[in-house]
Amino acid sequence: MTLLEIHPLNQLDRPRLQELMAGYSSTQSYLVSKKEGDEQTTFTLSLQLLAKPYWKNYWDCLADDDLHRYEGFLTDGFSLGAYRDGKWLGVVLAELQSWNRVLNVWELHVDPSYRRQGIGRSLLDELARRARKAGLRALAVETQNTNVDAIHFYRKAGFSIEGLDLSFYANDDLETGEVAIFMKRTLV
Repeated sequence: MTLLEIHPLNQLDRPRLQELMAGYSSTQSYLVSKKEGDEQTTFTLSLQLLAKPYWKNYWDCLADDDLHRYEGFLTDGFSLGAYRDGKWLGVVLAELQSWNRVLNVWELHVDPSYRRQGIGRSLLDELARRARKAGLRALAVETQNTNVDAIHFYRKAGFSIEGLDLSFYANDDLETGEVAIFMKRTLV
């Protein structure tokens, strides 16, 4: 098998990106609960089995504005593609936030038939190397409480949960069961 090559993207092949952004299914979710009071407010994440598998297709959630914005990230050199034998196997699309020296990872995807081969981790490690070299202090990522595999993957890659947003997607996220989880990996 030839080596994996990772280099900055100079354009987005939208049809291939759609294939890479295949989504996920999960038989588990982190149940998010909030208890608010004058003396203390607590948030709890409790892993639970789901009665039926949860399925998410990322491409269906994207608007043309999102893709146009992602194309704008390419000039910073922090959006990377992973290739083997010329085939695009993985992607990370990241936005530089210079005001707080954080690189925000908006998308990280690996072709479903090539997952669990270290491609996603290689993309994140290369992104961290480039960000550190540029003087950035952290990588940040948002995922969902329903994407348990992603949360476990990011933890193994050095990220930790730093926040929740109970209305990031819609005003009834807590009731509908999909809550935004924010994670960071410090670089310095």
